Amino acid sequence: MTPTSATAPASTPPSELDLMPGVTATPLALLLLGRQRDPDSERGVDCPGELPAASDPTLVERARAAKAALGDRVFVLGHHYQRDEVIAFADVTGDSFRLAQQAAARPEAEFIVFCGVHFMAESADILTGPGQAVLLPDLAAGCSMADMATFEQVERCWEDLTAAGVADDTVPVSYMNCSAAIKGFTGRHGGTICTSSNAKRALDWALARGTKVLFMPDQHLGRNTAVLEMGLTLEDCVVYDPHKPGGGLTAAQLQAATMILWKGHCSVHGRFTVDSVRDVRERVPGVNVLVHPECKHEVVQAADLVGSTEFIIRTLDAAPAGSAWAIGTELNLVRRLAKAHPDKTVVFLDKTVCFCSTMNRIDLPHLVWTLESLVEGRVVNQITVEPETARYAKAALDQMLALP
Repeated sequence: MTPTSATAPASTPPSELDLMPGVTATPLALLLLGRQRDPDSERGVDCPGELPAASDPTLVERARAAKAALGDRVFVLGHHYQRDEVIAFADVTGDSFRLAQQAAARPEAEFIVFCGVHFMAESADILTGPGQAVLLPDLAAGCSMADMATFEQVERCWEDLTAAGVADDTVPVSYMNCSAAIKGFTGRHGGTICTSSNAKRALDWALARGTKVLFMPDQHLGRNTAVLEMGLTLEDCVVYDPHKPGGGLTAAQLQAATMILWKGHCSVHGRFTVDSVRDVRERVPGVNVLVHPECKHEVVQAADLVGSTEFIIRTLDAAPAGSAWAIGTELNLVRRLAKAHPDKTVVFLDKTVCFCSTMNRIDLPHLVWTLESLVEGRVVNQITVEPETARYAKAALDQMLALP
């Protein structure tokens, strides 16, 4: 049975929705508006209710007033990729796992408002206490990478590994950017979760317990870590495509591989190319190219430095004045780093603008609506993880925390 992981009000019938003139209430149109469910997605999507207008000049003051009225009852988390207008109201900023840990460290807070995406709020719900409610201001704030590995697909993959006779030798390692259902699968099969900063430690741990790793859902982080940090070769890696019979692999290929990489990627980091690197080197003399390990293998090879979001921030903080940097990660963070380091040249690696579209669904109107609803005594958009799934997912998360 597929674990469910979001609680939300019942879907509003399309006929009752007040769409824009000329917009037909098709399933796709409703999904894009955040007003319908996508059964193949890791997130629950529903109409969030009546939001204040984005043009309301009192939004900032309304957010301040609501947050002040709630006091210590509310704790607002802001992911690094969030808009500045949202980050301004965050009690803590950070990457996904650090924020979930921060939530767990605030047992006195009744409400955790997670300004991020769905899988992050799920992790916070898993790690916080039963008396705390985790809220996601917009349920349509999902993650395209997490959506690339569904529970049913991963179950079929494990059946393929079993048929090939390699399941008993395979340890699953799942990137933090996956649904609670995938984290639960990982824990149930004796695996661990990893972040972009501890992926090597997770893979070392896994390969000390088995001869193969099933790495989900980002193929690029798995490949870059295995090849550039662990000495494996590209030939040691195969890509499992959930949309092809048997993952598009033969039993012999599965048996020969060390790294079985899930065919998933980040829509933001996947857009950077070697041409992006060449172009920025021509445009900015002496530039240092710093990219996230979710970028393609050839892009990471062409860069000067590669590292997690926290590594990127630390590197910019320590960089000498007058140095030039091209950053291959989400644009909100790059812009914030450029503002924080006026003595350095900080540019986006690609010439075209690319925000994380789902992360950007969390905006000031959604945050105001969430906080004011809490002031009025209404808990909205609460994210909950089914108990059994949460138990196995927590086992996988705890294993990550115990990595040597």
